[in-house]
Amino acid sequence: MRQGTDPRVRIRQARRLVVKVGSSSLTTHGRIDPVKLDRVVNAVAARLERGTRVVLVSSGAVAAGLGPLGMTRRPRSLSSLQAAASVGQGQLIAQYAERFGARGTLVGQVLLTVGDLSRIDSYQNASRTLERLLALGALAIVNENDTVATQEIRFGDNDQLAAQVAGLVAADALVLLSDVDALYTAPPSQPGAKRIDRVDDVEALSVVTDGPGSGVGTGGMVTKLHAARIAAEMGIPTLLAASSEAAEALGGAAGGTVFAARASRRPRRLAWLENTPKTSGVIQVDAGAVRALTQARASLLAVGVTAVSGHFHAGDAVTVTGPNGTEVARGIPNYSAAQVEAMKGLSTGELIRRLGADFAREVIHADVIVPPPVA
Repeated sequence: MRQGTDPRVRIRQARRLVVKVGSSSLTTHGRIDPVKLDRVVNAVAARLERGTRVVLVSSGAVAAGLGPLGMTRRPRSLSSLQAAASVGQGQLIAQYAERFGARGTLVGQVLLTVGDLSRIDSYQNASRTLERLLALGALAIVNENDTVATQEIRFGDNDQLAAQVAGLVAADALVLLSDVDALYTAPPSQPGAKRIDRVDDVEALSVVTDGPGSGVGTGGMVTKLHAARIAAEMGIPTLLAASSEAAEALGGAAGGTVFAARASRRPRRLAWLENTPKTSGVIQVDAGAVRALTQARASLLAVGVTAVSGHFHAGDAVTVTGPNGTEVARGIPNYSAAQVEAMKGLSTGELIRRLGADFAREVIHADVIVPPPVA
């Protein structure tokens, strides 16, 4: 699909689409709401019947498990959240399977963690699984694996997960269905708040985004803007719309807020590196290496490495920090943490004498070094 096309046209014509739906758009009072669920299923099914390949990123597992477990509000403890997710995820996927099955579509469940998308081998494996489901005509339903994720290693919201999945399957567009109908200049309840129809540059936005979320989910407007930024960097336009208008949003009607994509799509490996939610380790470098990486866009050589932490392997994503610990780049190393530890501070000649010719390559080649992500 041509990159320069208007983002609303690209969303309407997308052959491969990722749709994310939030918890409050699927549940009421701690249980799956059949009216809300049918609304989403019917909209997605209509898009499938048009020949679009869809991946559905669905929140709602924790919210759907609250009522059956006798919980009146979202718990704070990790173990209670995981228990609710365990009960709710089974109920949610069963409801999806029944409803989509009645429309002739088989569903497959894919549960992901930050770790799955932070290591290149598991990232590629997840990609292959989703690609095969799409090729077989099944609807992949993705959620974070809340039953095993911890507070330290989790996405925290499915908006970011949806953007990551959009990149994972090289989607043509991303649609975020929520309990809000669009982006506004301020929370819609405030006098004078105006709906924003189109955003060409998320970084240049000047809006108030400190309104609360739904209370049953974990996202808010900030997470949606972050997801739109991630997708835009990967060349993928995003539509934010109300789940109550899911049919209109997926049918291509005007409404919501559309976020334009960057002019060209990043190579998938670099897109993964730029947006992976967690790197596998840290390589600290001296001031000379910082200048080489940030000003000359050069490769990282072993002579500039001063310290190594983490347990990364060759091909994993790592953070590169300067002498003061500030992140200056991300990269994909040619060697494991143990190997880089043995190489640090050595010139190319010393590497060959001590470790052999196999260690004469760059620690990280310039082609797989990117700037640190924008906070």
